[in-house]
Formats: sequence, structure tokens, C-alpha cells
Amino acid sequence: MELIPIFLKEFEAEALTTRNMLSRIPDDKYDWQPHPKSMTIRSLATHIADLPGWVNMALTTDELDFATAPYNPPTINTTKDVLEMFEQRVVDGRSQLISDNEHKLGESWTLRDGETILFVNTKAETVRVSLSQLIHHRAQLGVFLRLLNIPIPGSYGPSADEN
Repeated sequence: MELIPIFLKEFEAEALTTRNMLSRIPDDKYDWQPHPKSMTIRSLATHIADLPGWVNMALTTDELDFATAPYNPPTINTTKDVLEMFEQRVVDGRSQLISDNEHKLGESWTLRDGETILFVNTKAETVRVSLSQLIHHRAQLGVFLRLLNIPIPGSYGPSADEN
């Protein structure tokens, strides 16, 4: 069984759902956070927008080392900007979900911080983690929006706001 077509189908569906969720963020709420230990909407939305690009990274590299490549996301201030970033990362991720890359899925991919190994997975598992992280953080954003009384779109069926 080939995994690339499965990943591509899920990637496209999750991109649509995520795009709908990101589009609901009001520009005046980017500094809002529900709790001091929570991310701001800006940080959360930027992370969500970046995650489709991890599919590209998983299939074109063998590791990410935070010690040599620290995570420094751009500062996003508007929903227009977050959607533009998201669309570019979707293009990047989709570009690697091609049948020619099926053979790479069993290769190892490592996340590290210098000498500290955070995890070693296959590239297929790393693609799966990327999609799971996208879904997880999108759900967090849904809670943030709900707390702000902003209608949220459905993810796998209609939301309470759409009934």
C-alpha cells in the first residue's frame, strides 16, 4: 500500500479546514491569550500556518537541529499575513507529496537540539506528526476563538455555530 496518496488526501482536507479556522481570527486579537501559560493567538496562528511546511522538511532533509537552526518564525500581525504564510507552506508541503517520494518514507528523520535527541522517526511518521500537530493546534485555536465568542467553522462536520 502506498502512503503518499493517503497523506495527500488528508493534507488537502486538513488544509481546507485549517484555512477556514485561520480566516476567522480578527486582526485586533493577535495579542490575546486565554491564560498566561498559553500562547498568544499570534504565536499559535503562526505555528499553525508553518506546520504544512514540515511535510516538505520531513521529505527533503534528514533532521532538524534547533541548536544550529533555531525556530524564529516571522511576526504575523494580520489574518491576511497568516493566510499568505499558510498558503505558501501548503504549496511547499504539497510539492513533496508525490509518488517519487514514496521510497523515502521509511528513511529516518531526527529532531534534535544539539546533542539532545528529541526523537527519531521514519519520514512517514514525521509527516504523520506534522499533520497531527496541525490538527492539535487548530483545535486549540478553536477553543481560543470560542472563548472570544467568535463563531468557529466545523472541522469534520458542522460546528455548533453552523447548526
